[in-house]
Amino acid sequence: MKRLLCAACAVLSLCAAYAASPKYVFLFIGDGMSVPQRMIADEFSRAEGNGPLAMNAMPHTAVTRTCSADSLVTDSAAAATAIACGVKTFNGASGVDAEGKRAYSCAEAARDAGRKVGIVSTVTITHATPAGFYAHRRSRGELYAIAADLVDSRFDFFAGGGLDGQYDKTDDPLYPAYGNIYSCAESNGYRIVSTKEEFLALKPSDGKILTRFTDGPLEAAIDADYAREPTLAELVSKAIEMLEGENGFFLMVEGGRIDWAGHGNDAATNLRDVLALDAAVNVALGFLDAHPSETLVVVTGDHETGGMSMGFAGTGYALYMDRLSNQTMSVGRFGARIAGVQSFEEAIPAIREAFGFRFDDDGTGNPMLLSDGEKDELSDAWVAGRLPDACRIIMSRKCGIGWSSGAHTAMPVLTTAAGCGAEAFAGQIENTAIAEIIKAFYAR
Repeated sequence: MKRLLCAACAVLSLCAAYAASPKYVFLFIGDGMSVPQRMIADEFSRAEGNGPLAMNAMPHTAVTRTCSADSLVTDSAAAATAIACGVKTFNGASGVDAEGKRAYSCAEAARDAGRKVGIVSTVTITHATPAGFYAHRRSRGELYAIAADLVDSRFDFFAGGGLDGQYDKTDDPLYPAYGNIYSCAESNGYRIVSTKEEFLALKPSDGKILTRFTDGPLEAAIDADYAREPTLAELVSKAIEMLEGENGFFLMVEGGRIDWAGHGNDAATNLRDVLALDAAVNVALGFLDAHPSETLVVVTGDHETGGMSMGFAGTGYALYMDRLSNQTMSVGRFGARIAGVQSFEEAIPAIREAFGFRFDDDGTGNPMLLSDGEKDELSDAWVAGRLPDACRIIMSRKCGIGWSSGAHTAMPVLTTAAGCGAEAFAGQIENTAIAEIIKAFYAR
C-alpha cells in the first residue's frame, strides 16, 4: 500500500509540474469493464474490419486497483466514490468517506471552479456510478434522497435513464419534503426532456437539462430502438453542445449496461454496450482533435463483472469473437420473447432468431450448428425452465468466452487517457488517483 501511495503522489507531482489544466475534461466509466471486456470488444472490432477500439488506442495507460475500504471486491457505489471523490469508502456508500462523512467530488470541484458539469449514463441517473459524483448518502439504496441531491447539485446537464421510479415520496416522512422530484427539478431551473426529438433539438440557451426518456434504464445497446432513445454517442454530442463555453466543462459518461450484461454472463450484450461506449469515446476524441491543447479524455472502469475470460477449455487455444454477431437480442429480451411459448419445438424459431443457432446440418460447416448434445442441453433446459441460460452458455462456449462469476471480481481495470494532462495516468495507480488528478486541475 505504501508503494502505491507513493506512486499516486508521483502521479500528482507529474501532473502539477508538467501538465496545463485542461479546459474540457471527459471521464468515461465502463461499469463492470476491465481488460477482458475491452479486449473482447477490441478483437471483435478488428474481426469486423473496424480496427482497434478508440479507448484502447489512447497513448497513456494505467493499471488501476479497485478495492473499497472494506473489501478487495468493490461495489459500484464505493468504486464511483473513489473515482469521483478520491477517497476509499465502504461498499454501498455514495459520496461519503469510510466514516460516513461527506466527500467532495471532482465534478463539484469543477462546478465550484466555474466549469459547467454534465452527467450521462445508460442506466438510471440515480444509479451508483452517477450518484458518486453528486450525492452524499451512506446507502446507494436511498434513491429518493439521491434524487434530491441531484436537484440540489447545481450541475448543468443530466441525461440517460430516469430516476428509477423513486421520484415521488410526498407522504414519506423518512425523506426531505421535496415532493415530486421532477417538479422540484423544474422549480430549480431544470428543463425536463422526455423524447429523442425534443432532446436533439435542444440549444445551449435552453439552460439546465434533466432527461426523462424512461423511469428506468435505457435499453441495452443490442435491444435499443434508436428511433426512440438516443445512442450514448448522441448523448455525448448533445452534452458537448450544451456545455461548451468560455469556462469549459467536466463531463462524466457511464456505460452502465456493460455491468448488467456481465452479471448475466451475456457476452454478446456485454460486447454491444462496450462498443456503444467506445463510439461515445470517439465523439470526445473528435472534440480533442479540434481542441488539442485544452481537452483531456480519460476512460476507465469501476470494477470487473462476471469473471470474464478470453479463452474456454472447449475451444482449446481458439477464440471466435466474430460469432457474437449472430446474437441479435439480449438474453433478457429472448426470455420475454418465449414467455408465452408452449413447447420446445415452438421455441426453436425464436432460438434461431436470437442466437443464430442452426439445428439442421446444411453441409456448409456453419460454426453455429448445434451438436446433438447441445440440442439435448437446450431441450432439457426448456423442461427445467432455464432455456435462456442454456442459450447464453452455449453462445459463450462457441465463441471461446469463459465466466467465473455472476458478481463483481477484484480484477484491476485499465485507465487510458489522451490530451492535456494525460501523462499523469501511468503505471499502477489506485482508483482514487483519478479524482485527485482531476481535482488538481481545478485547484490552480
